[in-house]
Amino acid sequence: MSSDALFGREMAVIEKAAAALEVGATLSDVDRAAFTELHVAYQKLFKTSKRLLRLSDRNERDLAAMADKQRVAAEEIGRKNTELESLSVKLSKYLSPQVYDSIFSGRQEVRLASQRKKLTVFFSDIAGFTETTDKMESEDLTKLINHYLTEMSAVALKYGATIDKYIGDAIMIFFGDPETRGVKEDALNCVRMAVVMQKRMEELARDWRKQGIENPLQCRIGINTGYCTVGNFGSNDRMDYTIVGGAVNLAARMEQSSKPGGILITYETYAHVRDELACLEADSIQVKGIAYPVSTYEVLGLKSDEPPALHTQLPHIEVTARIEKMTDCERASAAQMLLDMANKIRTQGD
Repeated sequence: MSSDALFGREMAVIEKAAAALEVGATLSDVDRAAFTELHVAYQKLFKTSKRLLRLSDRNERDLAAMADKQRVAAEEIGRKNTELESLSVKLSKYLSPQVYDSIFSGRQEVRLASQRKKLTVFFSDIAGFTETTDKMESEDLTKLINHYLTEMSAVALKYGATIDKYIGDAIMIFFGDPETRGVKEDALNCVRMAVVMQKRMEELARDWRKQGIENPLQCRIGINTGYCTVGNFGSNDRMDYTIVGGAVNLAARMEQSSKPGGILITYETYAHVRDELACLEADSIQVKGIAYPVSTYEVLGLKSDEPPALHTQLPHIEVTARIEKMTDCERASAAQMLLDMANKIRTQGD
């Protein structure tokens, strides 16, 4: 029953009661007073009920309006959250996962600030890239670059690297910030990563040759461990999370001095990895800003991956040869050297 019908029925009862009072001449004064009091009370109750019901109706309408507003607000919040999630995913493509997580988890503030840390810094590029790209159309070049960077980045992220930036075909990476496992472990992970990258490059080179790239692409890698300044650099409106310092420049110089397909590291990095990685001492290099020659080491690979060496030891002679790693020219030179040594020993014996 609607409120209007209910009010109409109750009003009719009140009117009938009023009419009864007017014609109720036979009522005693006591009964008339009691009936009149009851009638007045009923009228008050009716007015109160009508007012409360109207208030309830208004509150119900207000609540319905509020619920509708809340529904619209919830839909808007949901839409904004979806947009924010989409934007967040897009933004994550421009930041290293570690940097992205540290910012969005609140562990790192987005402000101009930096600190000194000992990091292991990695640089790589493709040797002879300019000559190769001169023969390629821009579409093929773009596909090649993106494929190369995607493959190398996958290896880097597997080892927990912080990818700083891409510069054309070059990659800048560091270990030790914003997450670190200790200087030694960071250096080990960096060099392990470099070894896996070179192996992957060999696989990619074979695939690229099948696709018509005549000269196989080879990657040069340089690594250095040292103190760097790391943090947000730039302006309040546009900043970049990166590293600067002499240790960074030295890592870049290692990469420039590395041979195609090689990994060249400084002595400090070598000191951290020498127990697990086979390294060969290379030529010292002169670096601008450093007064003394810098010792360098070529990484040959993980010691666990090395084939057993041919090793002979006598009281006055010791020979170690890693035949599997020798080129044909080196094998011929080694054979000739041993032959000359044998002839000299035989001559002196005679």
